[in-house]
Amino acid sequence: MRIRTPSRIHITLIDMNGSLGRVDGGVGFALSKPCIDIKAFESDEVKVEGKGLNLERFLEIARKLSSYFGKGIEIVVKSDYRSHVGLGSGTQIALALGKAFSMLYCPELSVREIAEIVGRGGTSGIGVAVFEFGGFIVDGGHSKKEKKDFLPSSASKAKPPKVISRLEFPNWEVVVVIPEIIGAYGTGEVDLFKKSCPVPLEDVRELCHLILMKMLPAVAEEDLDSFISALRRIQHLGFKRAEVDRYGSLIRECLDRFPAGMSSTGPTIFALADTNARALARDLEGYFVEKGIKCESLITRGKNRGAEVEI
Repeated sequence: MRIRTPSRIHITLIDMNGSLGRVDGGVGFALSKPCIDIKAFESDEVKVEGKGLNLERFLEIARKLSSYFGKGIEIVVKSDYRSHVGLGSGTQIALALGKAFSMLYCPELSVREIAEIVGRGGTSGIGVAVFEFGGFIVDGGHSKKEKKDFLPSSASKAKPPKVISRLEFPNWEVVVVIPEIIGAYGTGEVDLFKKSCPVPLEDVRELCHLILMKMLPAVAEEDLDSFISALRRIQHLGFKRAEVDRYGSLIRECLDRFPAGMSSTGPTIFALADTNARALARDLEGYFVEKGIKCESLITRGKNRGAEVEI
């Protein structure tokens, strides 16, 4: 069997104030590439091979799933991408492996059930939703009855949140630029949540207004200018402001200079274009080169379907 997943852009968490009795909420969309692409075979033991960047992570998750299912598996990694850069590789690896076990040994499991087994979606539901559906996603976060603290997914046991809006993402080109610096993860990410939350209520109110009355209509109407306008303002609000400011002036200056956003806790920068995407990619790369930072870039598009499974 072969499984190919989308990656994802996480635009922002929505409500890291919690005064209405809910926390989290997320906005983001699926990308066609980079992707996790694996082949999976029945096996008596756990084997992982290939040319991927995260073979140890594949092996760690496969062993955990092997203990859960009581079965082995052989995985050949055809393609993956850097972890801890804001593109959601951890969720996609875990869900791809969980899907492989489920299809080989227990096919009745849903994507959300797999996500609970592998412990993904405890804060944002974007990664789980793009694996399942693709497209542009808004999730509704978690009730404080279920999740009382502000925590990243890696430290939360909450179930994946429900999708409250899913739209087809327009056929815009997406420039993705990944600087060679590491984003927040592990204890660093937990500390970022503890230090920054709760965020001001007025930021949450403005975020909700922008998402509901500007960003979602811009996606539905394929209005790129309005989408970019909303995106640029979002970079200055709520928890997203804390994520960006973690890098000092480096990312903030980039976002102020270009019509771009930062995905998740970064450092990946993304920008959208209907023309001149390559020129925009060169300009963004040039910004980081000026700062003495190497980076890689690619031009991709949104993906309006979830993970693909070939048997």
